[in-house]
Amino acid sequence: MAKIVGTGKYTYEMNEDWAHLPEGMEMPAASVYGDSQDRIYCFNRAPEHPIVVFDKDGNYLDSWGSGLFTFPHAIYLDADQNVWLVERNDHLIMKFTRTGEHIMTIGTKGQRSDTGFDPSYLGSDAHKLVTHGGGPFNMPAGVAVAPSGDVFIADGYGNCQVHKFTADGQLVMSWGDPGSGPGQFMLPHGVWIDSRGRVLVADRENDRVQVFTQEGEFIGVWPTPMVGPAVLYVDNKDTVYVAEHNG
Repeated sequence: MAKIVGTGKYTYEMNEDWAHLPEGMEMPAASVYGDSQDRIYCFNRAPEHPIVVFDKDGNYLDSWGSGLFTFPHAIYLDADQNVWLVERNDHLIMKFTRTGEHIMTIGTKGQRSDTGFDPSYLGSDAHKLVTHGGGPFNMPAGVAVAPSGDVFIADGYGNCQVHKFTADGQLVMSWGDPGSGPGQFMLPHGVWIDSRGRVLVADRENDRVQVFTQEGEFIGVWPTPMVGPAVLYVDNKDTVYVAEHNG
């Protein structure tokens, strides 16, 4: 019997056998994203093939990125079909063509900002130890690109900030402090730019989505009935989809 998830008109059938991998290949998935031709890109924690590409029916097409990543976390494809990858434990945001040609890296491998705790600690509960914002990056979690090309990064596991960069990787500004007030974060995990240009941030451990201008000005907050909203997607009608983290 098919497993159905969701409610109302937003219901989906779960197909646990969708991905047809080559024999012997494992794919501990961390994040997925689709391109304009319905290809699906999976960023996973298998070091020999961290990016695996499928067609819409789950047939294996390609893989790339061997040896480039320590702890894959998030993937995003921009309007030009460039692939943005968040490498959490190396504190990097990396940009590639869809076929795996490296374009740009934001951040310095292994270099993390000072946010008030032991810089050798890489645990997923590091957000509990953050005492102040530290700028880019300390275990970043999510990335999104605005139509202008500006890049927004949710820097959450070891920080409490959102960073804005130009298209060529120059830092414009950062905002956020630890806490639960307006403009404060407890693990900013996912980020999205909606059709009105607003910056939506999944403030995971505060169980809410916060809304900002692209200049970091607080607009509002949407409490959610979910535990740990982690990943955002907003369609062209501004319907917001939020994935829950309950682990």
